[in-house]
Amino acid sequence: MLDLSTHAPGITYLILWAAVFGRQLCLPVPAILFLLTAGALVRGGGLGISLVLSMGVLGCLAGDFVWFEAGRHWGSQIIRILCAFSSDPHYCAQRAHQVFGRWGLRSLIVAKFIPGLDGVTPPLAGIEGSGRSAFLAYDSLGSFLWTAVYAGLGYLFANRLALIAASIARFGATLAAGIGIPLACYVAWRVGVMANMLRHLRLRRITPLLLNEKITSGEPIAVIDLLGFEDGPGDRAGIPGAVRMDPAHLRSRLRVVVPQNLGLVLYCSSSGELTSVRVAVALRKRGISNLWVLEGGLKAWKKEGLPVTLQLTTSEEAAERFGIEIIGSEPHVTV
Repeated sequence: MLDLSTHAPGITYLILWAAVFGRQLCLPVPAILFLLTAGALVRGGGLGISLVLSMGVLGCLAGDFVWFEAGRHWGSQIIRILCAFSSDPHYCAQRAHQVFGRWGLRSLIVAKFIPGLDGVTPPLAGIEGSGRSAFLAYDSLGSFLWTAVYAGLGYLFANRLALIAASIARFGATLAAGIGIPLACYVAWRVGVMANMLRHLRLRRITPLLLNEKITSGEPIAVIDLLGFEDGPGDRAGIPGAVRMDPAHLRSRLRVVVPQNLGLVLYCSSSGELTSVRVAVALRKRGISNLWVLEGGLKAWKKEGLPVTLQLTTSEEAAERFGIEIIGSEPHVTV
């Protein structure tokens, strides 16, 4: 069998730890590829199995503990940030809350094998007030299983991975550029898209005091509440007269019909009004231009001492009062 240790000198224990640590920090690092290669190197005699497993576990624990402490200090804001760039932030956050609510810290044992749960489970454990010792115990078990599975696969299929390992050693810089540059471009593109959203909506923001003035003066304005779809289920107070809608529906439906004289104000609780911005951009693409984003969201509204209520406007009341229609693939859906 090919002696892999002579073909992949760059794959060291420290690099393996760094790759796993970076992955757990949600960086675009192909840590699984490193683990597979490390497993193959173990079979070839280039690395020791105990140190490979140790580096994998320690890398996971270091990264996860950062998110755990972030959850303890900043709460649900961390979940919103982690879910912000998913295709459906509401579903991402809701699913994480549901899984952790059902399984608790035990979910850490399998979370690393489930896309979308790995990154949000550690901060959720911190948000829920889990003890550090219990968190580290369950996370250690999950980290060990995850590391052992992928390193074990590399060990079992070492012969087939020999050529991969040799290529990594021979063309490491080219491979890194081939993987890293597209990933970096993708991340930069997503950041650019979000920055573009904020730039286009910069002049379409409204302060809480001005919104309150418009509401009390009786201007034709509909306030859309997006709060109930950010942090999971449960009653949440909102601005009196607002109608709570699902941002995913507003973004995905084929057509939204709004009377020309009616203004729309969107508000949420996500950092930088992220949820409101995404919905506003989607609505603008559908030809609705008379809309604003509440500056600072509900937090800024409360800070001004303005009223909130649990008795929000229902979909039926909003349809009758404002005449807003959402037309999708089904017959008219009025909200």
